Amino acid sequence: MKAIAINGSPRKGGNTEIMLRKVLQPLEESGWAAELQQIGSQPLRGCMACFKCFELRNLRCTVQKDAMNDYLQKIFEADAVILGSPTYFADVSAEMKALLDRCGMVSFANGGALKGKIGVAVVASRRGGATHVFDTINHMFLMSSMIVPGSIYWNMGMGLEKGDVLKDDEAMRNMNHLGQTIAWLGTAIAASPDKIPTPPISGV
Repeated sequence: MKAIAINGSPRKGGNTEIMLRKVLQPLEESGWAAELQQIGSQPLRGCMACFKCFELRNLRCTVQKDAMNDYLQKIFEADAVILGSPTYFADVSAEMKALLDRCGMVSFANGGALKGKIGVAVVASRRGGATHVFDTINHMFLMSSMIVPGSIYWNMGMGLEKGDVLKDDEAMRNMNHLGQTIAWLGTAIAASPDKIPTPPISGV
């Protein structure tokens, strides 16, 4: 099984990345193919609402001038999608917002390409605002008929400087438990695909 973790922080090696790697560790130990990508260091433009994805229906965004389609391919191939963001004025980074909007739109345009996948949000925060970031990411997951697992607490960690989150023992325990939960859930889904009904996409 495959898991893709995408870091929406522009700071390589920062607290968001540390937490994402902690989530991936139990998955790798369970035999999953796990990959971490960092988008924060690359510019991604927001959705243009051109609706070309609804015309083409090829699992791609019509904008070719950034790396979005590379990320979309990895996301649509994965069984679990883990999106991490720092807290910027109580919300996701600009790059993560662009990913959420364009990925969600392409999914809708292609008959609900994200439905049934596992979706997980991870948030780094200095002090406050993390719950809003968590909600922003989960809104796209839930609107896309993805499966959002819980853990022992909210998937967030506190810290300002690189590595500070390692001092947040509860966050580290939560990330480890979260990885174990994703592995269990993915195995359960794969073992009983005939027992899991395909979610409706039209809402009818």
